[in-house]
Amino acid sequence: MSAPPTSTGSTKLDAIKQNVAAAEPAKLTGLQLYSRFAFAGAVCCSVTHGGLTPVDVVKTRIQLDPIKYNKGLIGGFRQVIASEGAGAVWTGFGPTAAGYFLQGAFKFGGYEFFKQQSINLLGYESASNNRTAVYLASAAAAEFFADIALCPLEATRIRLVSEPTFANGLIGGFGKIAKNEGFGAFYSGFGPILFKQVPYTMAKFVVYEKVSELIYQTVDKSTASGGAQTAINLGSGLIAGLAAAVVSQPADTMLSKINKTKGLPGEGTTSRLIKIAKELGLRGSYAGIGARLFMVGSLTAGQFAIYGDIKKAIGATGGVEIAK
Repeated sequence: MSAPPTSTGSTKLDAIKQNVAAAEPAKLTGLQLYSRFAFAGAVCCSVTHGGLTPVDVVKTRIQLDPIKYNKGLIGGFRQVIASEGAGAVWTGFGPTAAGYFLQGAFKFGGYEFFKQQSINLLGYESASNNRTAVYLASAAAAEFFADIALCPLEATRIRLVSEPTFANGLIGGFGKIAKNEGFGAFYSGFGPILFKQVPYTMAKFVVYEKVSELIYQTVDKSTASGGAQTAINLGSGLIAGLAAAVVSQPADTMLSKINKTKGLPGEGTTSRLIKIAKELGLRGSYAGIGARLFMVGSLTAGQFAIYGDIKKAIGATGGVEIAK
């Protein structure tokens, strides 16, 4: 079978065609593409989670001690600052920024990778017709690997926040847990973190994709300005974050509880989770939901806006879209 002709038969048309091709940015593939997705995801998650450390500190305190911290988000800030000083609200910044840098790389890079693998497996048309399932499966697979990277740093963060005198920062806290409790202690919350993060990420990506798809049915993406696309990413991300926060709140509370202290001798993670769930009840599992809605809504909006802007800046334009 002969190759298609590269010439149109007209010198002028050929020149125009070559100029257009030269002006178009080269589409990346393979490692070059997915490493850029991973980098954009790492930066957007690290910046947003790190910047919202004070909200996370207050949210965690409300979850761990709702009797003492019973005055909501603003009241919680005042209580922490009054008793421990302004610097206390930045407790856990190190493990938060480092942990979510790793997690963001796996989450966003993995999501794009598994989405492409689904398209390769199903074919473009079938993947497009079943895109909700593709979004959900890709998000779940990406988050599983992201949580393996995140879990030790999240365990360290929660210990630092729940016990302000435990250690000075990431290195000290990480080393102390490893020395006193063993490497397995970092993964005592792996079950709850999967239970929290996988539904959270599935809701986050599928709602974001669906909302942005609806918006782009009335807005032409090819002619939308960079500012307009960033605004759409912000709005879609905000709605996605609110939905994801509600879905994952009970597991987030359980994760805070299980990492606060080590279990009793011979007590397994499953039995601890069952005991914590019984103690909390439905109402208790949603302690701190106001702070978390604010936090997750803000950071998810910021994540998708930053992610989109960084992708454009570093030329990560080779991804395949399956939205109608």
